[in-house]
Amino acid sequence: MDRDLFGYGGKPPHAEWPNGAKLALSFVLNVEEGAELSISLGDERNESHYEIVEEVTGIADLAKDTHFEYGTRAGYWRIMELFDQFGFQATLSCCARALNLSPWLAKDAIARGHEIACHSYRWERHAGMNKAHERSIIARSVKEIENAAGHRPVGWHTRSAPSLNTRQLLIEEGGFLYDSDAYNDDLPFILNVKGHKHVVLPYAFDTNDMRFQNGGGFTSAIDFANYCKNGIDWLWSEGNKTPKMMSIGLHLRIIGRPARMAGLETIFKHIESKGEIWVARRDAIASHWRTISGL
Repeated sequence: MDRDLFGYGGKPPHAEWPNGAKLALSFVLNVEEGAELSISLGDERNESHYEIVEEVTGIADLAKDTHFEYGTRAGYWRIMELFDQFGFQATLSCCARALNLSPWLAKDAIARGHEIACHSYRWERHAGMNKAHERSIIARSVKEIENAAGHRPVGWHTRSAPSLNTRQLLIEEGGFLYDSDAYNDDLPFILNVKGHKHVVLPYAFDTNDMRFQNGGGFTSAIDFANYCKNGIDWLWSEGNKTPKMMSIGLHLRIIGRPARMAGLETIFKHIESKGEIWVARRDAIASHWRTISGL
């Protein structure tokens, strides 16, 4: 597989964000609760990656199960209230099985003005998947999210590593405006995939609340807030010449904890105080990028 280590070569295009914004800021709220590997849901094993580093094997892990349940039972509502308060919109990156178990969530999020994107069926990486199996997973995910949300998703993001076939399969499935299976830039870019001009919106693991988990580096709410504020400030300054894009990753069960919410609120207040920032859904950013790219 060819790799592009040059990118825009230090001469990125002018993003022309709406209203002359210096920065496009995308909040991605990952909805994975009930899609994690879980023997209690009939999976082959239990998920081992969450805040408690202890994998239970052979039997249902009730600690892990209830840890994930916190996201939909409590975290979601707290997060949505804060987004409503500031009038910001987000992209909800949803595993299809999570929406199957919480169909109310898609309808509620859409009613609040948020985007529903696809985060595969289960919360699992696609690297190494058999091509035919992966094709069926993508098709199933699209169908079940469409059933839950009332319209099909136009965005895709694999947990961590996609396969060598993922992007091509997304094109073959049809209907996808963009994917976020890249971590290599501060701007969207266009790829030619089998003759199709496809938008890639890079994601980020550093400006991400998953770093509250064991060994991730964030301990208090202010750690998360300060790190994201530093990223916003730097890219906002660069935006005087070449406006950029920034992603902030959130998870219901992580940022939704009471002791962490103040960090998200601090970030929201910082955005308001700076101005000239376009807080946008990823489908809006992808559509804009297609427009300025002449597609």
